[in-house]
Amino acid sequence: MRPRVISLFSGAGGIDYGLEAAGFDTSVVLEMDRDCCATLRHNRRWPVIESDIMQVSSETLLDTAGLRAGEPDLLVGGPPCQPFSKAGYWSRGDSLRLDDPRSNTLSAYMRVVEDTLPKVFLLENVEGLAYQGKDEGLQFLLDALDRINKRTKSRYAPVVQKVSFADYGVPQLRERVLVVAARDGTPFRFPPRTHVEEVEPGTLPGLGLPKFRTAWDALADVRPEPGEDLAVRGKWATLLPSIPEGTNYLHHTERGDGMPLFGWRRRFWTFLLKLAKAKPSWTLQAQPGPAVGPFHWENRRLSMRELCQIQTFPKDVTITGGRTAVQRQVGNAVPSLVAEVMGRAIRHHLLGQASQKKPLQLLPPDRGEPPPPEPVGEVPRELRRLAGEHEAHPGTGKGYGALAREREAQAS
Repeated sequence: MRPRVISLFSGAGGIDYGLEAAGFDTSVVLEMDRDCCATLRHNRRWPVIESDIMQVSSETLLDTAGLRAGEPDLLVGGPPCQPFSKAGYWSRGDSLRLDDPRSNTLSAYMRVVEDTLPKVFLLENVEGLAYQGKDEGLQFLLDALDRINKRTKSRYAPVVQKVSFADYGVPQLRERVLVVAARDGTPFRFPPRTHVEEVEPGTLPGLGLPKFRTAWDALADVRPEPGEDLAVRGKWATLLPSIPEGTNYLHHTERGDGMPLFGWRRRFWTFLLKLAKAKPSWTLQAQPGPAVGPFHWENRRLSMRELCQIQTFPKDVTITGGRTAVQRQVGNAVPSLVAEVMGRAIRHHLLGQASQKKPLQLLPPDRGEPPPPEPVGEVPRELRRLAGEHEAHPGTGKGYGALAREREAQAS
């Protein structure tokens, strides 16, 4: 029998598709976002509970899955991560973290752990969950597990690790914290990395391992659907062709090779960020503004299929909804290949099943050397007037937005 999964905060199904490839059966998914639920129902026949986890009892989850407490092989989920995100820290100088009401999802996840007692659980969150000196969210989880072990006589011993997904063949530079624990106390051994950044021949790091999968590996055989509107709009749309592959607006600062149109680090990293064929994609964004990338090297937005390829979704998965809904669903997802890798390791090390020898289903093919970078265009005439001296960003929490909020607080 294939091991059975209860999936929380399932989103568009990134983790679940990967576990499916690793040989798991998803018995129930819980997701409150209407667009994500429509996508899940469109692609798979998994039982979907469309509701807020705060409104759904663990008994309902078990009943829908056809399981009793102690029977789920795996509980997975990534509680919403905004309270611990790097973006929140950068814009505020700090974040509310456990004081943010959205962090209640952490306690809800642990409530389901205690009530369902899975043989293994896997929790995914942003790396900010475990920032040194700012790890109260992680400490909350560890303290909750101590209480669960005492009350239920279980022996969950969590193993926490920051994972760079490109290390496992995902064609995307994306990092997350993964927490894995087995009910019987067996420590999880995270799989060794399978890919590395390209290094000089004969050097020690990554010797014998293939280099990172690239945007070209992911996208070479994909074209947008006819009629898919991928045009870049807004004030900065005409500037995008003047950005070289693999760079962003920093090209047009005093430290870059273009025209000095912006102050150094005065914008978010994703501003006018463009993919490079020869490198992994930058992290996909869930809610990009009109000038927020990563953009395709053809100076357009990424298509639905291209977004899915970068996230290593199975080729039969289609994301439903309009452009904004598609971007949000895919940008919030976990790359399916990572879930396939972790799922295989969990089956072997924690569930006592034979190691799978067949190749990974969701690993993009190595397409070899990509074509040369696209030609770089000129700065439009109407934007050249911005050239001149611009102040560099003064540091975290000291930018224009942070100073404005500080003045507002002082005035109130």
